[in-house]
Amino acid sequence: HVKKAALLDIQVTKDRDPACTSYLEALLNFKGYHALQLHRIAHELHTNGRNVMAQMLQSRASEVFGVDIHPGAKFGKGILIDHATGVVVGETAVVGDNSSLLQGVTLGGTGKAEGDRHPKLGKNVLIGAQATILGNISIGDGSMVAAGSVVLNDVPERKLIAGIPARIVGSTTGMPSTLMDQVLNGLYADQGGIEYFI
Repeated sequence: HVKKAALLDIQVTKDRDPACTSYLEALLNFKGYHALQLHRIAHELHTNGRNVMAQMLQSRASEVFGVDIHPGAKFGKGILIDHATGVVVGETAVVGDNSSLLQGVTLGGTGKAEGDRHPKLGKNVLIGAQATILGNISIGDGSMVAAGSVVLNDVPERKLIAGIPARIVGSTTGMPSTLMDQVLNGLYADQGGIEYFI
């Protein structure tokens, strides 16, 4: 599972990030990819009851990459964490297959809840830079959260949301996470996207 996910993650890093010119470059130099792979190992340790080792890896990843992902968070396959600096993902968060997170994204709790308290992202979701999603809410498949938005409520599938607090400003089609087009024109044109076999 970890190996297949890591291979697909390197594929999407190359495909989605125009600054990435080769798979080798992604493997050696892209800290979002590195942080995600270290998280995948920490998550496996956490799942198997080796919490101290998992927390040590998480702490080291936070120190080295500036990314704080709790070992309990669940990530699908084909994930891009672009730039990665300042990304925070809480313990019960879920990131669906083929999704993209940009720098400064927070998938956090409200500070009041216990237990299952973090966001759940569907598949093919794009979360723009510095967006904050708080609480045990869901972001539907194929949706896009605009940069700088603060999301406090569930988002249906294929919606474009923006603002503080975020509200629906349009619809999406295709796969926003692979197109990586963050221009808000009210409606998200049907441009398809890249289908990954996951």
